[in-house]
Amino acid sequence: MLELRDVGAPLPGPGQLLVEVAAAGVNFMDIYGRQGRPPYARTPPWVPGAEGAGQVVAVGDAVVGFAPGDRVAWASAPGSYAEQAMVDAERAVTVPAEVDLTLAAAVMLQGMTAHYLCRSTYPVAPGDVAVVHAAAGGVGLLLTQLVAGLGGVVVATTSGGRKAEAARAAGAMESVGYEDLGDAVRRRTAGDGAAVVYDGVGASTFDASLAALRPRGYLVSYGSASGPVPPVDPLALTAAGSIFLTRPILADYVATREELEWRAGELFTGIASGELVVSVGGTYPLAEAARAQEDLAARRTSGKLLLLPTTA
Repeated sequence: MLELRDVGAPLPGPGQLLVEVAAAGVNFMDIYGRQGRPPYARTPPWVPGAEGAGQVVAVGDAVVGFAPGDRVAWASAPGSYAEQAMVDAERAVTVPAEVDLTLAAAVMLQGMTAHYLCRSTYPVAPGDVAVVHAAAGGVGLLLTQLVAGLGGVVVATTSGGRKAEAARAAGAMESVGYEDLGDAVRRRTAGDGAAVVYDGVGASTFDASLAALRPRGYLVSYGSASGPVPPVDPLALTAAGSIFLTRPILADYVATREELEWRAGELFTGIASGELVVSVGGTYPLAEAARAQEDLAARRTSGKLLLLPTTA
């Protein structure tokens, strides 16, 4: 359903940047949009992608703080699967010279998601036991590093093998299969349960996530890679120990310019210092966007997947 097509060159409107895309991120929300899942569904034909990084080619009227030649990155510019993208200047951030544009593109959506999850949705404190589902994925590897850096203890779920090794290398104290989660968490917490579960998998892990929590723990359901979570009876949260349940999205955690720059800035600082390691699991030419989405959906890769529009 994804086809490479030539279209007319875009022109920036007021408040917009025209950017030559160095790399565009491939994310589950791109797949959700193609599948028609709310709230990501759009009327076809449309150009997928919302995340990327590149160099400003032209600026529209009333743009302040950006000029042609600037290096920028973004997480919310529809149509980023392209050689050139239109980016609202208010949603773009400057990429420091010491950060490669490919790495900048790789952390804008998944990195800022990981940042808000452990810094804002449930702020991890030293000693907190946190479950990170799909810990070898793009968000999972970054989230594991950030939680460990805050002093949290990460119990990671993976399918095993190299993915388990990747999770442990990122800072997980333990890597377990999805079916072993409950026992692993109880061992690690002397039977109490985890302070928080960060669950981007959805339907297939929700019940196990709920059961792994301590009383008054937080179940942060931030994605649905395995399908949407069915409707939840609030009394199930009571029975599990007065659990807090939230379904956050990035847009609500970068609602202001200051918050956007804070999250992106901390990520770029971590990359530049070497404290945050970004794993790029695969790169694809623009013409192979369909294969990239298929690989992501089938979980054939770990780390971040990127489209490189200038690759032949």
